[in-house]
Amino acid sequence: MQCHIYRSSVREGLYVYLADPDGLDALPAPVTKQLGQAEFAMSIELTPDRKLGQEDAATVIENLERVGYHLQMPRDIESVLADIAREVQTLRP
Repeated sequence: MQCHIYRSSVREGLYVYLADPDGLDALPAPVTKQLGQAEFAMSIELTPDRKLGQEDAATVIENLERVGYHLQMPRDIESVLADIAREVQTLRP
């Protein structure tokens, strides 16, 4: 599976993996906000046994097939999740 990886311009260590190279527009608004201006990092051929720096390749593939993207969270994951939760709350009617 071809995978396209973008890094966040806002949060160090936050990356999004996409199956579709033009898939940034389809990301949920809270995720897009956390990414800021996403910067292209690389494209790779992703297989279940491929070694990735922090992520399990099989999990990344599963998320790409199920929802179209996979988020690699930075080490300070709690602050990112809190920001996303606040953003989701503001979007609810």
